[in-house]
Amino acid sequence: MNEQILNETARAMVAEGRGILAADESTGTIEKRFKSIGVENTEPNRRAYRDMLFTTPGFEQYTSGVILFEETLFQSALDGTPFPKLLASKGVIPGIKVDKGAKPLAGAADELVTEGLDGLRERLVKYKEAGARFAKWRAVITIGDGIPSDYCIHANAHALARYAALCQEADIVPIVEPEVLMDADNTIEVCASVTDRTLEAVFHELHGQRVLLEGMVLKPNMVISGKKCPQQADRETVARATLRVLKRRVPAAVPGIAFLSGGQSDEDATAHLDIMNKLGPHPWKLTFSYGRALQAAALKAWGGGNADAGRKAHLHRAKMNGLAALGRWEPALEKAA
Repeated sequence: MNEQILNETARAMVAEGRGILAADESTGTIEKRFKSIGVENTEPNRRAYRDMLFTTPGFEQYTSGVILFEETLFQSALDGTPFPKLLASKGVIPGIKVDKGAKPLAGAADELVTEGLDGLRERLVKYKEAGARFAKWRAVITIGDGIPSDYCIHANAHALARYAALCQEADIVPIVEPEVLMDADNTIEVCASVTDRTLEAVFHELHGQRVLLEGMVLKPNMVISGKKCPQQADRETVARATLRVLKRRVPAAVPGIAFLSGGQSDEDATAHLDIMNKLGPHPWKLTFSYGRALQAAALKAWGGGNADAGRKAHLHRAKMNGLAALGRWEPALEKAA
């Protein structure tokens, strides 16, 4: 592996005031999104939607990279330009989701493990030829009665590290995404404990499998109350609890942390990131790698045909999160918009 290329790309992915657009929804996931606006899930509609996002004028000011679904990596914009080439022309780094999804973990009820390692080395060669310079693998950790088990955490950490090592062998920067889900009724303290256990296991495996920390980006959840918890932690508490876990478990060698939004509201995801950056400086850059929190407003505004309205909504959310990555966001900016 070329350590210089990996480090330079990783640092560019977490550049000052810029973050990563997660536009890697699978065909099944985007069908749910399209159903919410009454749009049929067809290849031309998926292409048109991604074209709207990627041709938003000025979004590159706030966006360092885009995670693509495999179909999108090999598609072209409506003007015929391959999507990776279009993004690169704007100074936006193309990336690719490489995992095959979370499946039931054998011998562990209600727990999941992400699959997709078989054939990954060969697929990475193909993706790099198509223009991808980084990749993403999402592990899912569920909070529930007696779970997550150590077995589940370590199975997912091991797979994440194997994926990361294969990426770096191909000079592709791995985004390492261990997501502790926020769907249960757990308190923020439980989320903090599970996130701590998860990150400890992940970095133990990364070290054991010789992954270059300077050539990766971490994409964790924020430490947050479960959606069904009657006592929701406030924004300041979320920010401080998240930083406490990260400072315990994430080595300073990692160039940056690009948070997932994990089902938070658009504004909460922005506000939490902003507060964390206001509490800086930190050993690593803190930025965003949001899917729904960047796209929900744009999807609704687009509605299947209004590209200009979709681009306007996309640019606004990208700008708000770009400011949050600098610690310069204020709620008044949302009201003004």
